[in-house]
Amino acid sequence: MIETKQLLKIYRTDEVETTALNQINIRIETGEFVSVMGASGCGKSTLLNILGLLDNPSSGEYWFMDQDVSRLNERQRAAVRKRNIGFVFQNFNLIDELSVYENVELPLVYLKTGRRERQVKVEELLDKMGISHRKNHFPQQLSGGQQQRVAIARAVISQPKIILADEPTGNLDSSHGNEVMNLLSDLNDAGTTIIMVTHSSHDASYSNRTIQLLDGTVVSENTKQPLSAL
Repeated sequence: MIETKQLLKIYRTDEVETTALNQINIRIETGEFVSVMGASGCGKSTLLNILGLLDNPSSGEYWFMDQDVSRLNERQRAAVRKRNIGFVFQNFNLIDELSVYENVELPLVYLKTGRRERQVKVEELLDKMGISHRKNHFPQQLSGGQQQRVAIARAVISQPKIILADEPTGNLDSSHGNEVMNLLSDLNDAGTTIIMVTHSSHDASYSNRTIQLLDGTVVSENTKQPLSAL
């Protein structure tokens, strides 16, 4: 599903040149749950942004579903992104002015899905996620765990091929964090590919492979049995 070849990302200003990613070569198969770990500033978020088609590499190749997407312009990246990739962020990134229902519905609006079909899909998913009783509430009326459930529902409503999660439990206590990780694990068990950036070895234990970054370079990869299977 995903392969990078000699991926390089350099940020330049008038006085400073910073190499965020240096010759990254990774391959991620359909249905994997992969964690990306490393110290702050090691390139984790930069890698996730490129994999999520939010940014382009400076050089190298990025193959996504048998297409080299490394040189697409923003409009082309958006077209691929909105049909194939869902995002879950540490800070939830919900729209405060929209209700829970409207936040989850939004990706289907962008895809021009019919109103009745949107209604059926949103209500079914909210029920499945255990937050249907909150559908008319606004994000600031929810707990952190509930907000992240809404964010995950929004990420999966369009049935993306892959979910990219950036520190999805970073703002949650351990109980709500475990709920979110179990949700991601269930989605992976159902066939969704997940790539997660995390500082937490506990969260990484839910994945079946961990990629360790240091100074923009892959220094190790570890394949293991996921926690959910133990």
